[in-house]
Amino acid sequence: MKIGCVKEIKNNEYRVGLTPDDVRAYVKAGHHVYIEKEAGLGSGFTDNEYVDAGASLIDNAADVWHLVDMMVKVKEPLPEEYPLFHDGLILYTYLHLAADPGQLQALLKGKVRAVAYETIQETDGSLPCLAPMSQIAGRLSIQEGAKYLEKRFGGEGILLAGVPGTPKANVVILGGGTVGMNACKIAVGMGANVTILDINLKRLEELDNMFGAHIQTLVSNESNVERVLKDADLVIGSVLIPGGSTPKLFKAKYLKEMKEGAVFVDVAIDQGGCGESSHVTTHDDPVFIREGVVHYCVGNMPGAVPRTSTIALTNATLRYGLQIAASGIEEAIKKSVVIRSGVNTFDGKLTNKNVALAHDMAYTDVLTLVG
Repeated sequence: MKIGCVKEIKNNEYRVGLTPDDVRAYVKAGHHVYIEKEAGLGSGFTDNEYVDAGASLIDNAADVWHLVDMMVKVKEPLPEEYPLFHDGLILYTYLHLAADPGQLQALLKGKVRAVAYETIQETDGSLPCLAPMSQIAGRLSIQEGAKYLEKRFGGEGILLAGVPGTPKANVVILGGGTVGMNACKIAVGMGANVTILDINLKRLEELDNMFGAHIQTLVSNESNVERVLKDADLVIGSVLIPGGSTPKLFKAKYLKEMKEGAVFVDVAIDQGGCGESSHVTTHDDPVFIREGVVHYCVGNMPGAVPRTSTIALTNATLRYGLQIAASGIEEAIKKSVVIRSGVNTFDGKLTNKNVALAHDMAYTDVLTLVG
């Protein structure tokens, strides 16, 4: 199979879909790999490293798109890339289609066979290709939140850990999944007062066993969320429905009750965000203030640490990419329920239930499309 990788064009996105080690693995398996020149520089990988691994360098992205059977990326294609889609192309990347109707229509129109990292689900319910970026985003959320609590950025001017004789910051984490747990780990490590909310009592028990008296766990309901936000200095939104739209737990009405200069980091913004007051921002212009509350809603947070993020991501995605390349997407779908769970569009049909629900569109079982 012909495998391709191009330079990401999203704002301040320095990650890359394939490392030289990944190229080596595809080539060893008998595939041809085409890399756009300088695609890996943002993550610290040189063209020479790709060539040494067996890749062919291509001068421009358009030629890579046209050459390959499977395109491996990091982020969703942007509108300027839509005309490069071709019938039967396998697109293997993050898609986040619940929050992107334009991209969805382009994939359907182009009859792209799109496999989304974020919906690949193992038989134990885990999301292996989402987990590493969730770990990074969770840890970054506290790092960025602490920065924007500084007065010069519009925050209330409070140090997360405080110092002897001063109060610590109150950190509230909405959602106890991978993002929430990693945010909790960093917030606890920095010495903040941490409250984490989730609807799953078993998960709260697990978090309580992990962190003990260092955190307060609460069942996530409207009353508890509203109550804890009144005293919050930093709020992390980390709610996830795989492939689907994120529920709006952080209501706009809560802003009036919160502290002036409190910070809200909406890590769920890729899937539409868990805040009613949220909208996507970029690393160039990451925050806005509404009702006195600083909102950080960057849609590609892990792109800020591309070397770490690229290696962590490709450690997870390579195995499934090799499976698809080995037998072709149709056979991979038939053989593997895991690969099947990642297929969001196929030959003009929408094949993910949560995406279909988010857009009130018809859903087609992908197995019916591959015989």
